[in-house]
Parts: sequence; structure tokens; C-alpha cells
Amino acid sequence: MIGDKVFLEIFNNRIQAAVEEMANVVLRTGFTAFVKETGDFGTYLLSPSGETFGSPLETGYNLSLGIPAAATINSIEDWKEGDLVICNDPYSTKGMVTHLPDIHLIKPYFHEGRIIAYGMCFVHSSDVGGKVPGSVSPSAYDIHMEGIRIAPVKLYEAGVLNEQFLRMFMDNSRIPEQNLGDLKALMAALNRGEQRLEELIARYGVGKIQQGIEHLLEYAELKARVIVQDIPDGSYDFWDYLEKGPGGYPIRLRCKMTIAGSDIHLDFSGTDPQVRASFNIPTHNQQGHYMLVPALIRYFRTLDPTIPWNSGMIRMVRNYAPPASVLNPEPMAAVGARAATFIRLMDVITGALGKAQGSMVPAAGAGQACIVMMAMTDASDGKKKVGVIQPICGGSGARPMKDGIDGMDFAVGHLRNIPAETVESEMPVLIEHYGLRADSAGAGTFRGGSGIDLCVRILTPDTVMTARNMERMEFQPWGRLGGGVGSHGEAILNAGRASEHHLGRIDELLLQPGETVTFLSQGGGGYGDPLEREPRLVLEDVRSGLVSPEKALELYGVVIDGLELNESDTEQMRAKRPRQQEEFAFGKAREQFEDIWSDEMQVTLNQALLNAPLALRDYLKRQTMGVVEEKYKDSLSVDPREISDIMEGLRQQIGLH
Repeated sequence: MIGDKVFLEIFNNRIQAAVEEMANVVLRTGFTAFVKETGDFGTYLLSPSGETFGSPLETGYNLSLGIPAAATINSIEDWKEGDLVICNDPYSTKGMVTHLPDIHLIKPYFHEGRIIAYGMCFVHSSDVGGKVPGSVSPSAYDIHMEGIRIAPVKLYEAGVLNEQFLRMFMDNSRIPEQNLGDLKALMAALNRGEQRLEELIARYGVGKIQQGIEHLLEYAELKARVIVQDIPDGSYDFWDYLEKGPGGYPIRLRCKMTIAGSDIHLDFSGTDPQVRASFNIPTHNQQGHYMLVPALIRYFRTLDPTIPWNSGMIRMVRNYAPPASVLNPEPMAAVGARAATFIRLMDVITGALGKAQGSMVPAAGAGQACIVMMAMTDASDGKKKVGVIQPICGGSGARPMKDGIDGMDFAVGHLRNIPAETVESEMPVLIEHYGLRADSAGAGTFRGGSGIDLCVRILTPDTVMTARNMERMEFQPWGRLGGGVGSHGEAILNAGRASEHHLGRIDELLLQPGETVTFLSQGGGGYGDPLEREPRLVLEDVRSGLVSPEKALELYGVVIDGLELNESDTEQMRAKRPRQQEEFAFGKAREQFEDIWSDEMQVTLNQALLNAPLALRDYLKRQTMGVVEEKYKDSLSVDPREISDIMEGLRQQIGLH
């Protein structure tokens, strides 16, 4: 029972200020561009049981609610004052960490010999070893290819540095000095959090602070449950895809969201088996895992911005991710590109919410956070360099009451762009163009946000580029309630030259001086019938260069003559057009895929795979899908009941029964 609500409000604000201050310490003292410019780091306060009761909203990475920290905390048998634990291994931390570049530090905060709370923070390291610069490659097929693994170990014990471990950690990175600088920034942030908690204890007493932590979590839970109760009870199915998984086939993420009173259950049965690639998310099926719930907590905070930003907000969420699935892989599956998966998962949950609350949820956004990295030896000074060029996102989905946001998707709004001047000062490249992509937004009464147009020129020989998490290169961001799809993404080598080449998804690319790579990211899906959009808004988009006159006519029925609106012709043109009302618009590429691979076909395939050994499932899936699609090419349809027979035939071919 929450008692003193005045104190609770004061305590909430003090805690929020403390974690924001911790985050600013990292931002101002971090070494790598991915930290000090992009902001891919986090600073949190944890209860003694491991729940997040303090997390920043303004600075850094705010997808922190539902971090399962208890297993890591409990793995340290004897916490002492002055201890500092470091880890990055998803499997030994039971899903607290989800890929190796996220270096976590945990510090216990003692008062009179008892642990009152824990400070935790992480940075996304720009390199922790592995097969490619930046350590993340979609084609990695086990975690040993992705860099150094660190099970929870004391970096400091009772204030004494473990120098042997630190030396080993630095020896396994391409950028040891920068990693050390980022670690020191994290340590400073943890010390600042400890200082602020001590000040609160001195002012209010330890008992009041302990009670405040529990009541703050409880208050967030109560406020979130009020919102859930307004969602109609029922079950809502939705699915979406990652593209170009092993064998070139899409990877499906499927969820049945069930609302019962103020409780939510997320059933991911029907999600594809774990893959021989790095798109797996090691959730360990932890309840309310922070990679599963971001769409929900954003929905809650949108409807009630006063909810405290803590893990109480997801206490009512239960989930089931099948063992050995993409969302709950067995060790030692590769997990480096798991961001692509959780971003798509946000679209899946958003789609399910859209079915439940059709007039309150946006269309799909760009659905990617493509992190472009480069490694080279700088010819000007002979130094080896590894760094981020840019996180390339795209437009957000249109909302029920306004347009989407240009150049930034809701799913990855915590990522900040890096100024071109900063990139060029730190890396030997030239940013030739960086702006919004014309004609990329999904049409609608409210249009989607426009995508990004970025062109990078290479200045140094043998430059290696990686670009992880490139998605929606074929399946477009979906539109809602008559809205159209956004444009799919593209990557082009030497655009506009005779040697122009469309790259598709980039894994590792060797580049030479003078070559350029152009990234064209996705626009968000539209919301509502485009013929209902105000013609003057279409005219404004044409004048600003976001929509061409040709697309204004084709998509909106708006006639633009010499950058002026022709009202009479527009009225006549729109009168001839049929109205758009479909609940979801998925685009031709997805529709063509699902002409063959219906929901029933995919569910049947996954059920059949459960009878195969884990080591064979990915192979059998690829081969079975190949057989089925060859039959369709020969104009032969396939009944779902034939899947088991096809798979059995494949098993016999390799000597298994």
C-alpha cells in the first residue's frame, strides 16, 4: 500500500535526476563516437532484487525496463564494498546482456554493511574482437565468432583492480584505449549514482529510501494496469519478418497477445526456430524481458506520461518464447545482430495493439537501426581506426492524428545521429550528402516520416565497411487503415557511375579510394486514406522536396502546376479514385511471399521442425522451403499436410529417419 504520495513524487524526481546525471557523466566523458555522439549506453539503478527503479529518459539508451539482473547479481557469492563486476556474456547472465559489445558494470551500494541498491551501466563498445570490425556480423553462426565473452567477474574487488583481467580484455579488442576510456566513464557514472543515493539516505533515512524504492515500482505497476484495463479483452495475432535469413528466406516473428483484465500475455509460438545467423535474442524466456516489451512501455507512456519510468510498468506482462526459437535460442547461438530482431518485434507488438486499439496505434516505421562502421589504416598518420560513421534509421510510422517523424523511427529514438563534421574529423571519409529521402514516406491522410539519404566517399585504401541491422530491403513498412506502405531500403555502390551496383544487405565490404556508398533508408507507413489528406499539406511536401509532383498526383490525386495547387483539377481527380480502407497494407513483396507461405503453412513447417534434432532444424527449414517454392514455380500447389512428408524425405536423403 502506497502511503506518503508527496514523498513518492519527490523521491521519483530525485531518482530520475540521479540517473540522468549518471548518463550525462558517460556522455561527457566517454571516448568512442558511439557513446559520446550516438548515445548507445545506459545508466540504471536497481533494487536489491534486481528490478530497475531508476532509468534515464533524456540521455542514452532507455530500453531498460525488464532487465533480468537477478541471475547476475546472485552469481556473485560475496559482494563487498568497493566491488565492481564486469560482464558481457548473454548466456551466463541469463539474458541480462543480449550481445557481446554491450559491456556492463554493476556496483553494489552499501549502507552500514547492507546493500541498499545496485548501480548498473553499460556502453556499446565499438569493438570487442570477433570476425569483423565492430564485432557484429549478420553471417556469424556462433557466439565464438562475435568477440570476447565475459561471464560476471570482479573488475575491482574491495577497491583493488584486477589488472590481469583488464589486460586480457584490452588485448582482445581492436580499440583497447578507447574501450578503457569508456570503462572509466562508466565507473565515474556509478560513483556519481552512489553519491546521490547516499545524499538521499542522509536526508530521509535508509528506511524511507528502501520503502520509496518498493513504492515507486508499485506505483508504476498500478498506473500501467489502468491502461491495460482499457484494452478490450481478447487475443490478437500478428506477425512480421526479418529478411534474408539463412538460405535467403525470411525469419518470421509471431505473437498472440492476450489481454485479460489488467494482465498481458505474449505468446510467441509460431516464431521461427533459432537460426544459423546472428539474429537470435537470448531472452532465456525471462518474464517481461526488456527486448520483448518496448512497444508496450512506449504505448503506456504515450497515454500516461506521468508513469514513473521503471520496471514496475511491466510487472503485469507474462510471455512465452519457445525453446530453441529465435527469441529463446540454445547456447551458443550467435546473437550479435539481435537489434534487428527486437526492432521488428516492436512492429509485431505494435501490430497486435493496432488490432486491439485500431484508432490509437501508428503505422510501421522504418524498422531498422543500420549501424555503419568502418575500419582502415589512416594513410595520413598510419594509425588503425575503427569507428561508427552513422546509425541510419528512417521515418517513423504515421500516427492517428499527425504525420510520422522524418528521419527517425520511434523504435530507435534513443539513437542520435553523428554530425558529418565529427565523422570527417575522426575518420578518413567524406560525407558527400546527408539529408531526407524524397518520395519515401507511405501515403495517407497522415503520411509516414521520410527516410534518410546518405552518401559516403572513401579516402583510404582497403577500407572495410560493415553495416549491421539493415532491414526492410524488400518487405516495406506497413500502412494502416487505408494508408500506404513506405519505401523499402537500398544501398548502392558508386551511385550515378558506370560501375553503379545495388548492394542489398551489407555484411562486410572492401572499398577503395574514390568509391562511394549511398544508403537510402525506409519511409514510415501511412495512416488513413491518402485522398483524405489536405491538398495544401501535399503542396507543402512538394515544395520542401519530400514529395515529387508526380507522386503527389499518383498517390494523393493532387495536381501541382509549377509548385502551385490546381484545386479544380485536384477535386476532379480525387472524385474518380476509389477509397482506401484496408486495415493493413503490407506491400507486394510480402503479399507474394504469403501467397505461398500462409500462416497455416508456416505454423505447420515449424511444428514439423520440432521433431528434428536442433542441429538440423535450420537446414531442414531451408531445404523444405526450397522444395515447396520449386513446386510453385512448376505451378504445383502444396497442401500444409505435405510438409511433414517433404521433410521426412529430406531426412532420408542425409541418412536420418
